Amino acid sequence: MSYIAINTITMDKDELKKKLTPEEYRVTQEKGTERPFHNEYFDHHEKGMYECKVCGTPLFSSETKFDSGTGWPSFDEALPGALLYHEDSTLGMTRTEVMCAKCGAHLGHMFTDGPKETTGKRFCTNSASLSFKKNE
Repeated sequence: MSYIAINTITMDKDELKKKLTPEEYRVTQEKGTERPFHNEYFDHHEKGMYECKVCGTPLFSSETKFDSGTGWPSFDEALPGALLYHEDSTLGMTRTEVMCAKCGAHLGHMFTDGPKETTGKRFCTNSASLSFKKNE
């Protein structure tokens, strides 16, 4: 068996393949990217919490979500301590990869072209790496 160990939890890859769809596995475990405008949360407006699809850790509040026009869910702020950051120089550019701090799942990338009136950050996130818990 092969395992993934990041921060606080260890997950069996075979179990993850059973738990996640092929697209969710490709995005979260193989650093994939889903198609823009054809994903679950890019045009989602309910109030609640966006969580890691792999481990359920809360990552982003719907209060920080905004329409970036990119076709992916975008947030200007993450919950404190929820993310890990890694320099990504693939595809001929330097970007900041963001991952779940608890399980290491790939979420997307952070850019500095977000709303100037808030943080100036844009967490461009794959819907396949998220689940949503509606406010009650």
